[in-house]
Amino acid sequence: MKKQILSLVLLSFFVATSYAQLRQNFYQTSCPNVESIVRSAVTKKFQQTFVTAPGTLRLFFHDCFVRGCDASVFLSNPNAERDHHDDLSLAGDGFDTVIKAKAAVDSNPSCRNKVSCADILALATRDVVALTGGPSYKVELGRRDGRISTKKSVQHKLPHPEFTLDQLNTMFASHGLSQTDMIALSGAHTLGFSHCGQFSKRIYTKSGIDRTLNTKYALQLRQMCPVNVDPRIAINMDPTTPRTFDNVYYQNLQQGKGLFISDQILYTDNRSRPTVNLFASNNNAFNQAFVAAMTKLGRVGVLTGNQGEIRRDCSRVN
Repeated sequence: MKKQILSLVLLSFFVATSYAQLRQNFYQTSCPNVESIVRSAVTKKFQQTFVTAPGTLRLFFHDCFVRGCDASVFLSNPNAERDHHDDLSLAGDGFDTVIKAKAAVDSNPSCRNKVSCADILALATRDVVALTGGPSYKVELGRRDGRISTKKSVQHKLPHPEFTLDQLNTMFASHGLSQTDMIALSGAHTLGFSHCGQFSKRIYTKSGIDRTLNTKYALQLRQMCPVNVDPRIAINMDPTTPRTFDNVYYQNLQQGKGLFISDQILYTDNRSRPTVNLFASNNNAFNQAFVAAMTKLGRVGVLTGNQGEIRRDCSRVN
């Protein structure tokens, strides 16, 4: 028992020490223009295709929840993270955004091979949030890229569409994130899309329609996702303002328009409903909570100092 306690203490110390080395001006000397270089590349990609925004945001979340924020999701070795079925739906535009931003950074002689793919992903995520109307915020930097990426490591590490509040809280708490953080990060569903196969059980139950789902909305979903339709058909997560980062996601939950069970449970469960109501009525409160949660998320499992490496190619180890 004493050994277990000591191990937990050492682990906590290690984690705290790692993210304590992150700082906002990490590249001030080695690559002072890194933020503007990344922003320019991301903006260009965003202007080409809107999927850049939700794709990059989701990529950051998936990376950080598996092995920490170390860009391991980019590695393309056999049986890597991105081969797991929970990662197969990650938009190629998210990967491409970071790859293009990395190329732009490394094209600057003073920056070449000095900025990690993990940090570029963190910056690109901030930029797509801002480009879609969300808050711009300071990003802590200094992450190193991991050398390990396994399909097995993804198992049971990402939230599923049918999760209960307890399951969500347990998974997020394992990364030091509170219920408020979890609800704020769920607000990222204000952008992007899902697929019919992810929620079809809600609109085709034995009794008809999931009782927590708005009936009119459910009938619209049935039209877009008829029985035996290709389960990969894409549906907007936010039916109201799908291209704007705002608090309408929470207003949708109040109306029974959460696409996933794990979305709607935030409103139907009395323990989380007050926070949903706050965010639904106060966009500034949501933005502040989202920034705080993203900052905490960006510290999860980071490699710093002499750990990991600075990848020359985000898809492979040096």
